[in-house]
Amino acid sequence: MSEKAPNPEGVDRDEQLTVVHVVRHGEVHNPDGVLYGRRPGYHLSDLGRKMADRVAEHLEKRDITHVVASPLERAQETADPIAQAHGLDLATDARLIEAANVFEGKTFGVGDGALRKPDNWKHLTNPFKPSWGEPYIEQVVRMMSAIDTARDAARGHEAVCVSHQLPIWILRSFVERRRLWHDPRKRQCTLASLTSFTFRGDRIVSVGYSEPARDLVPVHLLAGAKPVKGKAAKGQSKAFGA
Repeated sequence: MSEKAPNPEGVDRDEQLTVVHVVRHGEVHNPDGVLYGRRPGYHLSDLGRKMADRVAEHLEKRDITHVVASPLERAQETADPIAQAHGLDLATDARLIEAANVFEGKTFGVGDGALRKPDNWKHLTNPFKPSWGEPYIEQVVRMMSAIDTARDAARGHEAVCVSHQLPIWILRSFVERRRLWHDPRKRQCTLASLTSFTFRGDRIVSVGYSEPARDLVPVHLLAGAKPVKGKAAKGQSKAFGA
């Protein structure tokens, strides 16, 4: 068998370091507080655009050679300033889309909205799958496939994938060998955060997490914060859907 040829940078492909930053989009304009899920027409709020600009500034000096986003507007709008800062075309990958959820278009909370209706209780029978939406393992498969493609596109450099809270958290949980079912309040995946996967060759060797727009995120939306109960206070985002 012939010996592998080195890559143009002089480093064997199996030893190349590649970083894939998986970014959660910024805040969304959602005055009705519905779980918007995969529904079209939900764009970044003014604050969300500031978050997107902050992420672009944070990554401006990084060796980004590939930027790709979920097809949903909020992800595209978050990715656009990042791509522009590096003079790159923005790619779209449907595998980065939000998780499907039967409660899309409804308000969702204890004593408020969907959970008050007995007809919806049948969707809450199995939190381990989960029974109300796209199975966790299916999210793992598509997200792993998406970041592998991004890694290959940026081999030896860095890539950015803009996605949504639940698929990002499920991906990270799988990589870090945690159970996939979880308490949504404990996800470490704040708006405009980066979950960064470092590959050596094709193997993930480390996972990092950062919040470059943390000072812009309303306190009740930070990772681990208690959710807003009842109707959100005036001027506060309800942050349903992700």
